[in-house]
Amino acid sequence: MSALALLSPADLSTRIAQVDWTAVESDLDTRGCALLPGLLSPQECAEVTALYDRPAGFRSRVVMSRHGFGRGEYQYFAYPLPDLVQTLREATYPRLAPIANRWNGRMGIDIAYPADHADFLARCHAAGQVRPTPLLLRYGPEDYNCLHQDLYGEHVFPLQIAVLLSEPERDFTGGEFVLTEQRPRMQSRVEVAPLRQGDALIFAVNQRPVSGSRGSYRVALRHGVSRVRTGARHTLGVIFHDAF
Repeated sequence: MSALALLSPADLSTRIAQVDWTAVESDLDTRGCALLPGLLSPQECAEVTALYDRPAGFRSRVVMSRHGFGRGEYQYFAYPLPDLVQTLREATYPRLAPIANRWNGRMGIDIAYPADHADFLARCHAAGQVRPTPLLLRYGPEDYNCLHQDLYGEHVFPLQIAVLLSEPERDFTGGEFVLTEQRPRMQSRVEVAPLRQGDALIFAVNQRPVSGSRGSYRVALRHGVSRVRTGARHTLGVIFHDAF
């Protein structure tokens, strides 16, 4: 059990199993993102948020302004992960791996992802990607996150999850999650996800296939967070590949 075990992750796997994964797949195919409303309870959101001020559970802290990433900060969890974060990773990966494999087939990418997340992590670790990538992000007034991609190495799982831990209009204002899609020879398309506390958003990390008149083509995606105007905004990021 993780040293940062949370109080109530026991039924999270059941909640994940009850998600309409057919609808999730359709939304991912159509827009490159899919919303899972209320995946975490307010209590779970508060528990995860409270971990931010317990540095023993993290391997590193990043102040965004020092690297040109935006403003705000985030911390990467250390292994072993908190139980809730581990459950999110392990229980959602098998639902997403078939989608990732189908996408790669449509894009002509000769990479297949195993059905079990532990087997995928073994692939990452064999290549030297051994550092855990799930993270907690904290934003205050005037903070934001520039558009980016969470790649971290050769082995990249093409989908990831962000869970909003704070409640808009109560804990903060502004701070919208933004996803942009760069289409070949066209202007970028923007998607703004209207997240509430506990909502999880699954979205493409790097590329996704789109159907065109001559078959499927690739579009590149980036994500970020707009300026927080007031209050404090916390987010849990669940990335399935590990980092160098």
